[in-house]
Amino acid sequence: MELTDNLNIVQFKTLITPEQLKDKFPLSDETAHLIAQSRRAIQSILINEDKRRIVITGPCSLHDKKAAIDYAGRLKKLQDKVGNKLLFVMRAYFEKPRTTLGWKGMLYDPYLDGSDNIEEGFYKARDILLQIGKIGLPCATEFLDPIVPQYIADLISWAAIGARTAESQIHRQMASGLSMPIGFKNSTDGNLTPAIDAVSAAASPHSFLGISRNGQVIIAETRGNKFGHIVMRGGSNEPNYSAEYVAFAGILLKKAGIPNGVIVDCSHANSNKDYRLQRNALIDVAGQVKNGVNHIAGVMLESFIIAGNQKPAKPEKLTYGQSLTDGCIGWDETEELINIFADAVKL
Repeated sequence: MELTDNLNIVQFKTLITPEQLKDKFPLSDETAHLIAQSRRAIQSILINEDKRRIVITGPCSLHDKKAAIDYAGRLKKLQDKVGNKLLFVMRAYFEKPRTTLGWKGMLYDPYLDGSDNIEEGFYKARDILLQIGKIGLPCATEFLDPIVPQYIADLISWAAIGARTAESQIHRQMASGLSMPIGFKNSTDGNLTPAIDAVSAAASPHSFLGISRNGQVIIAETRGNKFGHIVMRGGSNEPNYSAEYVAFAGILLKKAGIPNGVIVDCSHANSNKDYRLQRNALIDVAGQVKNGVNHIAGVMLESFIIAGNQKPAKPEKLTYGQSLTDGCIGWDETEELINIFADAVKL
């Protein structure tokens, strides 16, 4: 009989199950408490019960464990200084959506050589998340592949659904079952409606295909995630961090019956993809917070030790602490901008 399936598959490789990975890299009681506590705090900030603001900051994507832990240590010291006003969540992004081709993140190509050792990518990702948790920081990530959460979601306190996937039924269903608050980014053209629709969809129960902790294909039945919210990341025409856009978002959310505040992404289209312009967005948003805009729950920054970015290469040829994907502000500016934001927060 002539073959009719798997015609473009070179091979299938067996992957470690989520349960086996968690046995290799177990979650400690202390880190579990940190994650649970930070999730509750994020939820309280989103509904304006906790008057602090969230700062989601870190590299566009992680590629080097040493630099990631270095950054986390610096961030923890800063958290200890301004923790009464700000809750830090470190970006730990292991999956990167590509418009065409390019490095897809540590999870898929941990050695930066095209070997695509995904199992090793899971080892590295979970190890880094545990190390950051041990330092005392909660982590944020973007979930792209719906299988990935079973492997690392227990270590994540806040998650994003990207601008290109916020309209995806698969990702809305996945978000409905995730255990942490979920930020849906507005469309790349700046339209807020798909993200608001995604928040409403994810708040509802769903049934969908997935995998269990032991790797078995299952039907997942969810109760819905009540802490979905929108992330304003600007659009193709112009940024959307200024007061009139934030006010308009508040009106749309109220009309949709969504009580959760918004996160303003200072990078991406809100910086016209120029990392140096994140400063303008942050200072504008800080001014709005200082003037009493309550539905701004927090901000997102793309930040690393060294400013700018570099192209992927062999690890020994890379600049330490500099992004491989989007350009990031450096540490000194990160600390300066966070202090500006902290000063704007009134408790």
